[in-house]
Amino acid sequence: MTKFISRFAKDESGATAIEYGLIAALIAVALIGVLTTMSGSLKATFDRISTDLTKANSAK
Repeated sequence: MTKFISRFAKDESGATAIEYGLIAALIAVALIGVLTTMSGSLKATFDRISTDLTKANSAK
C-alpha cells in the first residue's frame, strides 16, 4: 500500500493536463475582459457595417 501511495505522489502525468486547463481558463478570462471592455466600440463598428451594407443593397 505504501508503494502505491508513493508512486501516486510522484506521478506527474496529470499535472500537464491541469496546467493546460489553467492556461486555457486564463486566456478565456482575458478574452472576456477585453471583449467586455471593447463591447461599445465593437457594437458601433458592426452597426456601421450593417448600415453600409444595407445602403449598398438598396442602391442596386
